[in-house]
Amino acid sequence: MPERRPLGFGRHEEAAAAGATAPPAVPTMDDRAAAALLPERPARGHKGTFGKVLAIAGSLDYAGAALLVCRAAARAGAGLVTLAVPESLQPLFAAKVVEATTMALPEDDVEEVDPEPSIARILDHEHDAIVLGPGLRPGLATTELVRMLLAAPGDDPEPAPMVLDAEALRSMATLGEWWTGTLRPCVLTPHAGEFERLRSGAGVEAGSDGDVSGDDDARRAAATAAAQAWGQVVVLKGAKTVIAEPDGTVTVAPFENPGLATGGTGDVLSGVIGGLLAQGLKPGPAARLGVFLHGTAGDLVRERLGDAGLLASDLPDAVPLVRKRLAAIAERGKPGKRVGFAVRDGDGASA
Repeated sequence: MPERRPLGFGRHEEAAAAGATAPPAVPTMDDRAAAALLPERPARGHKGTFGKVLAIAGSLDYAGAALLVCRAAARAGAGLVTLAVPESLQPLFAAKVVEATTMALPEDDVEEVDPEPSIARILDHEHDAIVLGPGLRPGLATTELVRMLLAAPGDDPEPAPMVLDAEALRSMATLGEWWTGTLRPCVLTPHAGEFERLRSGAGVEAGSDGDVSGDDDARRAAATAAAQAWGQVVVLKGAKTVIAEPDGTVTVAPFENPGLATGGTGDVLSGVIGGLLAQGLKPGPAARLGVFLHGTAGDLVRERLGDAGLLASDLPDAVPLVRKRLAAIAERGKPGKRVGFAVRDGDGASA
């Protein structure tokens, strides 16, 4: 029987165990690296302390995507989550979400947002991060809404960061050099197919002609080149997800879990990263920690269920368990922190 290793055991630790002295050229996320990224949870914090997420997601055919985003953002630690949907759908979603609130977006047709008044309502809503795209209805109105949100209209010199997934990415692929007018810090979370459409539509020869689905070297090269060209964080999903940042930093997640190959798991990832952005993490650290929380949650569910039959809705509830374990690792790693029980003298005082 092969030796079992701790969940999240990364390549750095494997190299050390083998007696290697040099770190790998491309770092792989592990427990310690993830624990170091956890946002603070002050004991006297309140809902506002831990950030507000605005999820612009969902349609009649893809209601589940929006619900998964909201649950994942809350399970990742966000204090408040609001779901923005076309006003004709608000009663449906309001009956489905429990902890999240809902916000109606003006329509110019049934289920189709009217971009300009919708942008005004979005900007008027208080939020610390946006998740845009999962389950949105395709169409010109959605594309225009995406374009306007990328441009960060309004007077805010530091617009809220945004996670872009699914229909938002497909819309961006039709916008040409979308990054030239983008003022908002973003995390893009494409799978291989979305990534190919995005870089092809943008006219960017990013990285490599290799297989960005199955070739790890090609995936790293392509994601790195795209992040640098676009000036945004790129999370290229799949086995050994790649997190590439505009400054050339690239990190690989260690996870290869066929159980995650099911509808909705990407929506959960978007929600987790959005929740971390709302808690104050910058896009790069939020993407790295979000991918690790999501992947380790998937491993926890896989240990219980096996490599088939995992549902996306299984993941959010495992995320805080992973975070709890990482918090314990971070606590043990603090300077001067004593591990184990203190020895007490006969008067009951700590020795």
